[in-house]
Amino acid sequence: MKQYADGKILLETQGPVTTVTINRPEVRNALDNDAARGLGRALRDFDADESQLAAVLTGTDGAFCAGADLKAVADSAEYVAWAGDPEGPTNPTLSKPVIAAVEGHAVAGGLGIALWCDIRLVDETAVFGVFCRRWGVPMSDGTTVRLPRLIGAARALDMLITGRGVAADEAIDWGLATRRAPKGETRQAAEELAYQIAAFPQIAMRSDRMSAYRQAGQSLADAVAEEKELSQAAKAAEAQAGAARFAAGEGRHGDFGKS
Repeated sequence: MKQYADGKILLETQGPVTTVTINRPEVRNALDNDAARGLGRALRDFDADESQLAAVLTGTDGAFCAGADLKAVADSAEYVAWAGDPEGPTNPTLSKPVIAAVEGHAVAGGLGIALWCDIRLVDETAVFGVFCRRWGVPMSDGTTVRLPRLIGAARALDMLITGRGVAADEAIDWGLATRRAPKGETRQAAEELAYQIAAFPQIAMRSDRMSAYRQAGQSLADAVAEEKELSQAAKAAEAQAGAARFAAGEGRHGDFGKS
């Protein structure tokens, strides 16, 4: 296990899967500046490790992340912008997928971290919300950009303006989360999903993922042209071999856990 920010962030690897854990249970895994930078370093280290293909991001003791540690912020002249600062944890989008395993609070900046992930998996205790609304703390973690793109402007504005909490069932209904696990089993379920993703041919999966991110704000013609450009490497390196395996009969088995 590797530690960052004096153990506030933990990184574990098993096979091709990395699990990054926010480890500040005494404050529901809220991040002070050191922990925020440590989380950013851990995530970028995962992205740079060629042996690691998918990651899970979670928190200790039944909480995901309660956002910025406001007590620490109140005592500091510095407040790291998590999405705008080069060392922030939600900047930039990585080249590989990250799954959020959410139990308990994913609120304020914790909501922003969950939104930054590709997939959000929850249990019945999960709650999302802009809980910093009452304290006058703005979102500077990408939430005001990612949330309306994910769930639509009307629902995003409801959350951003009122600060109300959105529990697991409503989050799934809105598309804020897409998968559910039994209580207390989100990490295990997320890691199982990460192993499944790691088993796929990687070039095509990553190019499709990046095309989905980059199409936002582009015209249809420009987005389709970029999709074509991004697909070329997979066509050259993976598609022919995959088609051959399909033709040989593997397509009949419907096993998405194999590459």
